[in-house]
Amino acid sequence: MEPEHRAVLRKFRVHLSDQLLVSDSIVPFLFQEGVLTEAQVEQVEGQLTNRQKNLKMLDILPNRGPRAFGAFLEALQDFSWIRDQMLLELQNTASAGTPGQNTPGNGSTDVPAVPPCPNGDDCRLPDSVLQNVPSDRELSRLASRLGAEWEMVLLYLGVSAEALYRCRSDHSLNTQAAALAGLVLWRRSDGRKATLGKLLWSLEAAGVHPSVLEDAVMC
Repeated sequence: MEPEHRAVLRKFRVHLSDQLLVSDSIVPFLFQEGVLTEAQVEQVEGQLTNRQKNLKMLDILPNRGPRAFGAFLEALQDFSWIRDQMLLELQNTASAGTPGQNTPGNGSTDVPAVPPCPNGDDCRLPDSVLQNVPSDRELSRLASRLGAEWEMVLLYLGVSAEALYRCRSDHSLNTQAAALAGLVLWRRSDGRKATLGKLLWSLEAAGVHPSVLEDAVMC
């Protein structure tokens, strides 16, 4: 998990522990997404009170890899007011950081049109392709392949927390449609700077393997 994600969880720790009902949907979703193991689910559910369950889950999450924060945000479907506060805090923290820093929500980040492949030889898309603006079909394929990390990907692309909220609200029953709406919004906002290379960078920053983009472009 990225340091800025850990910081947000730490800042909202008391609020989250008082508000969430983890047994109903959050823990089952995190288990389904492979963020929590069966043993960790038992650790959480073995706590006596709901607040203790929340605190145990928050203790475990930071050590569950790069997908944990995005999956946690996705799990907060029934607690959208808390999720929006966390996204806004993440965006405000990024905006106050160093220009060009690899942080989400900062539309002014100096991302190269064709960044170096984040995982070396794992990236198979040639530079000539990465310079292209993605088509509607490619964005649709990518949206269908993005999971819980779609909001983080869009934040790294510079889409605001307010715009993400509108995408979720307009497509509350369809995550793929919400992700596609956000991707189309980003492409319209960035114009010719909205390249596949920038998408590759944002996916890597959000902890998504580059093969997700490769599959969307090459299939």
